[in-house]
Amino acid sequence: MEEFKETHKSVESLRNSGFSTGELKRDITTMEDEKEQLSKRIERLRRKVESLPNKDKMLTVARSLRLEADRETSINNQKQDQRNTLTHCEQRYQRLQSQLKDMKQSSVGATPEGLMERLDEETRINSYMVKDKLPKDIVMKKKSLQDLEKVVNEPAMGQADLDVLNQQIKEISSEINQLIEKKMMSGDPIDDKLSLFRQQANIIQRKKEGAAESLAEARDELAQTEQGISEKKELLSQSDGEEVLKGEEFKRYVSKLRGKSNIYKKKRQEMAELTAEIGVLSRTDEILRMKDQQLNQQLTVLEDKKGVSGYRDTQEELEKVSAVKGELDDMKGKTLEDISEMVRKLTARISEKKSALAPIIKELRPLRQQCQVYFCMCHMLFYPFLFGSQ
Repeated sequence: MEEFKETHKSVESLRNSGFSTGELKRDITTMEDEKEQLSKRIERLRRKVESLPNKDKMLTVARSLRLEADRETSINNQKQDQRNTLTHCEQRYQRLQSQLKDMKQSSVGATPEGLMERLDEETRINSYMVKDKLPKDIVMKKKSLQDLEKVVNEPAMGQADLDVLNQQIKEISSEINQLIEKKMMSGDPIDDKLSLFRQQANIIQRKKEGAAESLAEARDELAQTEQGISEKKELLSQSDGEEVLKGEEFKRYVSKLRGKSNIYKKKRQEMAELTAEIGVLSRTDEILRMKDQQLNQQLTVLEDKKGVSGYRDTQEELEKVSAVKGELDDMKGKTLEDISEMVRKLTARISEKKSALAPIIKELRPLRQQCQVYFCMCHMLFYPFLFGSQ
């Protein structure tokens, strides 16, 4: 029977573990297929290698290469481990240097009595945390854990059960209030004095607990911050990033970044203003377009009433025609100006040619007269011979 229980429990645990027999079968089938493919590839490569004349030598070289590659991988891993170790050592060294610097700064102007008082104060705080705060926290955590376990072990509660519990809570709260009223009605002066001291003690206790909680939260936050800083430094060292700025360089970088941030804020504000103005202008344009449509509709209705429908369209067409005519007139005027400019240029060129030909014409005039004289003399000399024989 016990064996059956154990087997049944193991089966249930396997069922609840998230594994499925179908998935396992598919994985096994996939792995067998991959194994078969690898076997075929190995066999094919083996056949290729067997045909080579110096296969033994090549196999030896390949084996040596594989061993050297494994050795190189191992050396690179060791190198990375050594780098990580060196990084951790450098971080520890920087942390110790920072602690030493803080201790030196805190010890400036300090006296042995002050250091002893500080140590006594830290000892009192730590002893309070260990003896009072932490045990109470542990007790409260255990109590809340027991309550949660009790709630988990309890069966599911319905609305009726919740109503019963709420009624019991109300009854117990009323009984407590009645007991407090009876105690206040008793009016014992000694108890009044003791209650005053108790209230003061409770107030001081609450203040101590609040200060202890604030101290614990501050320590946790400091630890988280230091851990985050160490992680960031480690990531920076691994990524081989740029050198971390320090001192005056970091201050200059911060001031430069602050200036750029101010410029960015101004530009963003200007963009917001322009965006708002664009929105207003677009809305104004939309309103004006709507008004234009409404006015056009009203004008159309008035034209229909007055019997001059289409007057506005005709006027627009006339305006367009006049605009086109104006453009044509401008073009004509421009063309006339071009023609007049061309005539002026031709006149100037003709004048230049005339002035250039004037000396030549003066020289040709006496020559022309001489030619006419010679022509007349020739005519007088040769005319009787030409016409006298006839």
